[in-house]
Amino acid sequence: MRRERGTPRPDWKRTVADQGMVFGTPGRDGSGGERPYWDESVHYVFEMDEILSLEADIEVLHSMCLSAVDHVVTAERFRDFALPEWSWQAVADSWKRADPHVYGRFDLRYDGSGPAKLLEYNADTPTSLLEASILQWYWLQDVHPGDDQWNSLHEKLVERWGEIRSGLPSSEVHFTWSGEESTGEDHITVGYLQETAAEAGIDTVGLSIEDIGWDSALDRFVDLEEAPMSGVFKLYPWEWVLSDQFGKHVTRSLPETLWLEPLWKTLLSNKALLAVLWEMYPGHPNLLPASLGNPGLLTEYVRKPLLGREGANIQIVAPDYETATGGVYGEEGFVYQMFDPLPEFDGYRPALGAWLVGDTAAGLGIRETAGLITDDGAAFVPHRIPS
Repeated sequence: MRRERGTPRPDWKRTVADQGMVFGTPGRDGSGGERPYWDESVHYVFEMDEILSLEADIEVLHSMCLSAVDHVVTAERFRDFALPEWSWQAVADSWKRADPHVYGRFDLRYDGSGPAKLLEYNADTPTSLLEASILQWYWLQDVHPGDDQWNSLHEKLVERWGEIRSGLPSSEVHFTWSGEESTGEDHITVGYLQETAAEAGIDTVGLSIEDIGWDSALDRFVDLEEAPMSGVFKLYPWEWVLSDQFGKHVTRSLPETLWLEPLWKTLLSNKALLAVLWEMYPGHPNLLPASLGNPGLLTEYVRKPLLGREGANIQIVAPDYETATGGVYGEEGFVYQMFDPLPEFDGYRPALGAWLVGDTAAGLGIRETAGLITDDGAAFVPHRIPS
């Protein structure tokens, strides 16, 4: 694994815009100045044996995560995940029904010298999908056409929609995003997923989640045309859904209205999962020690809010590394994970985002920052595998 510099393609901004990337929130460089969010002036190079090792790690981690969900449901440990009590039965039922899932992203620490370490699992609302699937693939074709890339995301997404299609309540799925999200990233991610579903033969409708209506006479969700909604893909966190009356309608309407990602994934997208995994698999080479509520025996650790996003409200406690970020999370509680700093390449620290589609490893995206915490100042950089 190494970081290399390269010359950006002429008119690269227009190229990636034409490929769908309309959100242009800049990243930050080492001095705090702006750098392009999509930065093709650098990329990472991996050998094939490293990729095969990562692929195996991902599928092992996913299997362990599914076992952890089963444990939490069986032992009724929902309180550890700060879920409202009225939702517990619905979460358990969603798992027992095996409500279908589509995709997720593991965030990993990896430097090429040993096993990947799980930092967190973005199992509910992962973004940076378009960059990982489309943008970096076309970059590879333009700049390194003879090389390879860990990237079968598009094909596997289309295949996955085809696999779950027959189990959906109807042939139509509504694809929703929040109109409150101002960068456009969520809208683009949903639009891309909608395209892959349509390619698999599913009838799709796009609308913002704020435009979903509730027909109290029919006791069901309806769209802007007053048509009933039987299948809904949402890029909107389950913990937000479960915070108000809308969430009570959602849980009551299951499984007649089927939601993707499924409700049971609220257990995978919660950082309490990290502590449960360490309890179940202590010493596992792909895990870092973690505990709920307090650091326990850890003397150097990262304190993460159970429901935090974009690196908010994270505290690092370690000699010479003390740092903390602000934000609105933490009331729900914290998990404490052993501090293992991201590796440094040319002054930047990459976090590997390894994608899973269905139950299969499907690709890699890399976000790098100058700091220790991968936050909203991270830049996305492509990768290649020399032929």
